[in-house]
Amino acid sequence: QVQLTESGGGLVQAGGSLRLSCAASGRTHERYRMGWFRQAAGKEREFVAAITGSGWNTRYGDSVTGRFTISRENDKNIVYLQMNDLNVEDTGVYYCGAGRGGTLGNSQTYDVWGPGTQVIVSS
Repeated sequence: QVQLTESGGGLVQAGGSLRLSCAASGRTHERYRMGWFRQAAGKEREFVAAITGSGWNTRYGDSVTGRFTISRENDKNIVYLQMNDLNVEDTGVYYCGAGRGGTLGNSQTYDVWGPGTQVIVSS
């Protein structure tokens, strides 16, 4: 079983940038597709971005397309989420997930989750 730990969250002003990291330990995550989801207070978990095991294919949620970029370094077992031009609607807890199959943007198809990292965007 792989374990995931997110980092890089924090407080940032609107228009700023953050880079989140998701480090995998235990069994290698090289064959896992990886995804980022977020959850704002009182709202359901929302798909942000995902990347296939090879790194060749990515997918983004409509609200972050053009602003966020997902990438991975399989030799380091790390997945990144570069977030630019942040706005207050990006505030929430960001979770990293690992899965082996199914729709990239569907949280039900991810098997393992990290504890999350908080992102707060101030206006």
